[in-house]
Amino acid sequence: SVGFSHELYTHDADLEAARVYSQQITHKVLENGLPKNICLNVNFPSGEYNDILGVKICRQTMGHWQEEFDKRTDPVGREYFWLTGEYHNHEPEATDTDEWALKNKYVSIVPVHTDLTSYETIRLINKWDF
Repeated sequence: SVGFSHELYTHDADLEAARVYSQQITHKVLENGLPKNICLNVNFPSGEYNDILGVKICRQTMGHWQEEFDKRTDPVGREYFWLTGEYHNHEPEATDTDEWALKNKYVSIVPVHTDLTSYETIRLINKWDF
């Protein structure tokens, strides 16, 4: 599978680059396939189509979200909470990450393995005496 996301969450974001590149990426995936248990996480930078410098295949940035909840009221008066927050990059100097690609006007593609098991740690823990 392929997941597509845009850097901006505004209703007036320019999505032309996302339209063009998502078609290209989809065609390439259908033409070539993906290995078993692999998904592509695709992110599009903000800006106009002509601002995009190309595509970078990269790794996920190491970091974390500082989550905050904004209490709001919907049009009929019901309260709800909107998840907001700020991303903290733990490796701002890295140039092989999705965050670097987006900040430098590249479409980022991160191949993600759906099996999150740490097989190396299984081997390590199996040596423990229980």
